[in-house]
Amino acid sequence: MSSDSKLFKDALGEMGDVKPLAQERCVTLRKEPKQSELILRERRAAATHKTERELNPLSGEYIDLVAPWDPLEFKCDGVQNGVYRNFRLGKYSVDARLDLHRHSVEMARSAVMEFVRDCVQADVRCALITHGKGEGRKQPALLKSCIKHWLPQLDDVLAFHSAQPQHGGLGATYLLLKKSQRKRQEIWEKHQRRG
Repeated sequence: MSSDSKLFKDALGEMGDVKPLAQERCVTLRKEPKQSELILRERRAAATHKTERELNPLSGEYIDLVAPWDPLEFKCDGVQNGVYRNFRLGKYSVDARLDLHRHSVEMARSAVMEFVRDCVQADVRCALITHGKGEGRKQPALLKSCIKHWLPQLDDVLAFHSAQPQHGGLGATYLLLKKSQRKRQEIWEKHQRRG
């Protein structure tokens, strides 16, 4: 038996009646689950009586990317085929324009939401959003892809389609918007007077 082993055995024998010191617990054993940033944001918004959807309904979730040369198109049920055909061929006058060049995705999201709301309030029926094709970029057609994803989420958008060449071609999108409540009321009253 080596001298180190003998020393160790002797030390163990001398420690036979030693008891561990009592310690106070310094750490809470039950941890609260971490809350994600989204939950915290929702709670803050609820505290001010506005949810994230009320502030800006355009989702920031995963977006399917489109190619720079892909056309964009969407039509709600109820939009007549003839109206949609004339709309996508650029036969309606464009009464409002939004240029998203040099906008970040977040800036573009807010700008699109505000633009559509302003157009409806001003009784604009046909508008144009210029977003570019995004060719040669690290993430090609990012804003174009966002436009394709966001616009169907807005109740006031009846249809959209990539623009004709004279309005920006595949780097721009026409919007067909609902009539404002005021305009619908005027048309209803006009038809009532005829009848």
